Amino acid sequence: MRVVHVIKVKGIAGAENHLLTLLPGLKARDLDIHLIYLHNPGQPVEAFYEAAAAAGIPTQKVVIHGSADPLLSSRLIGAFRRLQPDIVHTHLLHADLYGIPAAWGLKLRGKRPRVVSSKHNDDQFRLSKTQRALNHQLWRMTDRGIAISEAVRRFSIDVEGAAPEKIETIYYGLPPPAGDPLARRKAAREKLNIAPETVVVGVTCRLVEQKGLAYGLDAFAQAAQNWPEVQLVITGDGDLRGSLEAQAKTLGIAGRTRFLGWRDDAAEIMAAYDIFLMPSLWEGFGLVLLEAMAQSVPVIASRVSAIPEIVAGGETGLLAEPRDVQALAAHLALLIGDAPLRRHLGMVGQDRLETRFNAQEMIRRTAAVYAQAAQK
Repeated sequence: MRVVHVIKVKGIAGAENHLLTLLPGLKARDLDIHLIYLHNPGQPVEAFYEAAAAAGIPTQKVVIHGSADPLLSSRLIGAFRRLQPDIVHTHLLHADLYGIPAAWGLKLRGKRPRVVSSKHNDDQFRLSKTQRALNHQLWRMTDRGIAISEAVRRFSIDVEGAAPEKIETIYYGLPPPAGDPLARRKAAREKLNIAPETVVVGVTCRLVEQKGLAYGLDAFAQAAQNWPEVQLVITGDGDLRGSLEAQAKTLGIAGRTRFLGWRDDAAEIMAAYDIFLMPSLWEGFGLVLLEAMAQSVPVIASRVSAIPEIVAGGETGLLAEPRDVQALAAHLALLIGDAPLRRHLGMVGQDRLETRFNAQEMIRRTAAVYAQAAQK
């Protein structure tokens, strides 16, 4: 069975990292896997292409000119005609919007390819009337759907019009990191020039409104008043970087806050963290939460969207309502001052990763969805 995945790539973030785990695993199950990535010229996608190629996934680029590109579906039809897929598997908005109609516009061996769509988020723009109408139509053209969390599945049904029997939840899975955890921590801290005894609160994400980092900075400033040695490390980049840097100066924590920018080694750097902070306003899944759990780092996060499905409050981390600076600050102060509790939450989190968010189970269940779609 030949399966062609389609995704618009802007860099390597949650959905892209997900594919870098999923696609090699599907290939290992003797599926013929290909990848088409939609590329808006000028965006840095070389690292993703190189990672996919290194994993042995045949990959090709199809150019997309902005968010509205009326000729893109025609270009995708041409790519599909060359690849002859049995299944087209789309990821994220642009792949859905252009890839699903392209699959329907193609007849191969007397029938069209079956369409599978993965839903990775519950972004607020999807609530608009126009977007709802588009998604209702796209779901009519989709044979099977995969939601990466129960929150996203409910959103797809309630807001986007997915038939409940069409869509199932398959959580992201992540293989545990190799090597000794103490060695990983030592290497990450040496890379960042952080002393072994320094307590580090870490953030890894795009610097955009969704991630709620303005509230995270306020909470850190409050919690760290009595802990002058604590550092805040922010890995990632985005439109809000300038305003967040200015906020850190206003709060008086600029000297204790490091903005690392975009890093290809972001997952490895997380081994240097003692606490992972994720004050998101909404979150389809948050693969980075699994990356923190893989490094045995306890999580402080918002009780919103899919996050409570991943972080067991009081067991693997601590949860607060979105925008609740006081609660975030209290959680930070608690964990900063209690190293044994940090270690306990981190170890339970790693166990939860290995049992509930297993990469091989994700791969197996995705292959089963393809078998179901092919029988339609």
